[in-house]
Amino acid sequence: MTTAEHSGTSAPEQGTGRDAILRAARRAFALRAYAEVTLRGIAADAGVSPSLIVKRFGSKEQLFHTVADFQPVADELFAAPRAGLGRHLVLTMLRLRAEFRGDPLLRVVFSLGRDDERTLLRDRFREQITARLAALLPGRDGELRAELIAGQLLGLGATLSLHRPGAGNLAAPERVADLYAPGLQRLIDGD
Repeated sequence: MTTAEHSGTSAPEQGTGRDAILRAARRAFALRAYAEVTLRGIAADAGVSPSLIVKRFGSKEQLFHTVADFQPVADELFAAPRAGLGRHLVLTMLRLRAEFRGDPLLRVVFSLGRDDERTLLRDRFREQITARLAALLPGRDGELRAELIAGQLLGLGATLSLHRPGAGNLAAPERVADLYAPGLQRLIDGD
C-alpha cells in the first residue's frame, strides 16, 4: 500500500486496463463511503476515462461487487495440500502482492467500523476466506484457528506495507516463508 493509499489521496495509476481500475476502486471503496465514491474519481486515479469503467464494469455497483469479491484470491491461497499450506499461503500472498501492486486482502481492514455497503467486504471476507479456510482445518477449534490465520495473513500484508521498502520487501520470498510459515502451519495442523 502506498503513502497515497494511507492518506486517502493517490497519484494517477499508469495504464488503461482492468488492473489499474481495480486498484483505484479498491482504494476508493476501502477509504471512503460508497456514496462518496464516484466513477470519475476512480477513473482519475486509474488514469482512464469514466466511460472505460462503464464499458468494462457496467456501473459503480457492479464495480463495487467485483472489488468485494475475494473468491479469486481464495482460490489461489487455498490451492495446496494441507501439509504445506502455511508455506503456500505466504508465498502466494507475496506473489499476489507483487502482481496486484498491493495487498489482495488488506482492503478489508479499512472497511472496519463502517456501516455502509462496505459491510459486504467484511461479510465476503468471512465467507470466502475465513469460513472456507475453517472448512479445510482438521480437529477442534477450526473456526478459531482460521480467524487467527486470516489475522496473520492480514498482519503480514500490513507489515510489508508499513515497512516499505523494508527488510521484508527486500528479502527473497522463500526467506520470508521460512520465517513466517511455520507459525501458520502450526495453526493449520491444530498443534
